[in-house]
Amino acid sequence: MSGTDATPDPTAGSAGADPHTRRPPAAAGPAYAGPSHSALAPAGPSYAARASARLAAGALRVFLVVAALFWLLPTLGLLLSSLVSPTDLNSGGWWQVLTAPSRLTADNYARLLANDTITGSLLNTFAIAVPATLLVLVLGALAGYAFAWLEFPGRDWLFLLVVALLVVPVQVALIPVSELFGSIGLFETTAGVVLFHTAFGLPFAVFLLRNFFAEIPRELLEAARLDGAGELRLFTRVVLPLGAPAIASLGIFQFLWVWNDMLVALVFADSANPPVTVALQQQVRQFGNNIDVLAPGAFLSMAVPLVVFFAFQRQFVSGVMAGAIK
Repeated sequence: MSGTDATPDPTAGSAGADPHTRRPPAAAGPAYAGPSHSALAPAGPSYAARASARLAAGALRVFLVVAALFWLLPTLGLLLSSLVSPTDLNSGGWWQVLTAPSRLTADNYARLLANDTITGSLLNTFAIAVPATLLVLVLGALAGYAFAWLEFPGRDWLFLLVVALLVVPVQVALIPVSELFGSIGLFETTAGVVLFHTAFGLPFAVFLLRNFFAEIPRELLEAARLDGAGELRLFTRVVLPLGAPAIASLGIFQFLWVWNDMLVALVFADSANPPVTVALQQQVRQFGNNIDVLAPGAFLSMAVPLVVFFAFQRQFVSGVMAGAIK
């Protein structure tokens, strides 16, 4: 060993070390710390973009509010017309109560409810709409379950026939069904109107409920059968609770259709005790509009479907959403 002190080479490895494991010399200049977070973060929307989005949303809300007001304007006019006396209504329009609320009165409704023809027609409309709705729901649910989960000969062809009946218009069947009802004594009876509405409501009911019941998991039904459930118990305890939203939606549609119908009632109903739509049509005078009877009667006949709709609104929305998801 020489007496001269040699400065050790920092790049030299220890004795016996692999020269390939030596660290390379540090590069000149500042060390690279990798990409910064500001460079990786996505740039947010600019102030102009946010402002334009808010303006667009505000304009959409204003448009929807204006459209809703125009949509509700006839209903509002009908309501205010029913609350104005015939004298005030003839001297001006219903809009005069917006500046003179003291002209509002309930005398029109008092006279309407004192009219035996109108009150009897309301009861007769309930006697038609409620059975026609219940029959469609019961028969449609049973047929929908049979087409969805029961095996029988000709099932698919029979279902195609039911679907084909959806395109048959009501007007085509008026004359032949009138002859049929006349021969069996059902013409101008409440039972005849109920049967006609039930017959024309069943194709859509079967089509809707069959498609809804077919989406029920097969494993769930097989598990119920393994537990000893028969077809009737399986239908009432499993299928009906799962299909309640679709059944409620169908019930609302059927009730509204029967309640607001005038053509079928005008042809098949008893002329001495007609439904409310025909009774209101009969109240029209030859040389006047009889608005003091028509306005409260029309609004009262419209209020009943609104009450039914809002009473089953949650089930209706659930049925529509379930059908959209499926």
